[in-house]
Amino acid sequence: MSSIKLITTSDGSHSLLNEELHETYHSVHGAIQESSHVFINHGLDYYFGKFKPESITILEVGFGTGLNTLLTIQYALTKGIRVRYTTLELFPLHEEVWSALNYTEIIGFQESFSKIHRSAWDVMEKILPGFELLKLHLSLQEAVFQPGSFDLVYFDAFAPGKQPELWELPLLQKIEEAMSPNAVFVTYCAKGQLKRDLKTLQMSVETLVGPPGKKEMVRAHKPPGQG
Repeated sequence: MSSIKLITTSDGSHSLLNEELHETYHSVHGAIQESSHVFINHGLDYYFGKFKPESITILEVGFGTGLNTLLTIQYALTKGIRVRYTTLELFPLHEEVWSALNYTEIIGFQESFSKIHRSAWDVMEKILPGFELLKLHLSLQEAVFQPGSFDLVYFDAFAPGKQPELWELPLLQKIEEAMSPNAVFVTYCAKGQLKRDLKTLQMSVETLVGPPGKKEMVRAHKPPGQG
């Protein structure tokens, strides 16, 4: 993993720089700040506030550092909701990389963070009571989902300029078909083509204020009657 470099972002939390892609895993303006704003506040907390579920199924595209998973554990424990969390990652980090990240120094949950990284791939594992994790060592192209499986999608792939194939309509359609009625899709990206494609899939699209250093982000909703 010589092409992966540890960096410190503006909120003091770490991110990683993929030197081959010249792309960071999280915003240089604040890794925890960005993930909390996009995926927790405008994704998980929004969904919980709207539907008050006792349990929720989440799909994450881009496990990466495990930060979104860790923040989801923190939120789920605070609210007392059960989570089944499925995440995709084709290039898992080596332990010497993820173990150097300082997220648990800021958020806590050191044991859970180690467990989510050390848990087996392609097997549903219980991380904590009420929190099950399925890490798929697959690309989005390879993954097969049951229709209507997920209530919430964290779309956290590398940017369209770096991995454009992950943002094309056929893969977005695969995601949409895997979403349950009323499901919510959130991403840090706010490109016009993404919004047009989501609308093509009959989803309603909101452009929201982005995290620090980013003007906008996107949240999309699957209609209630759409299976």
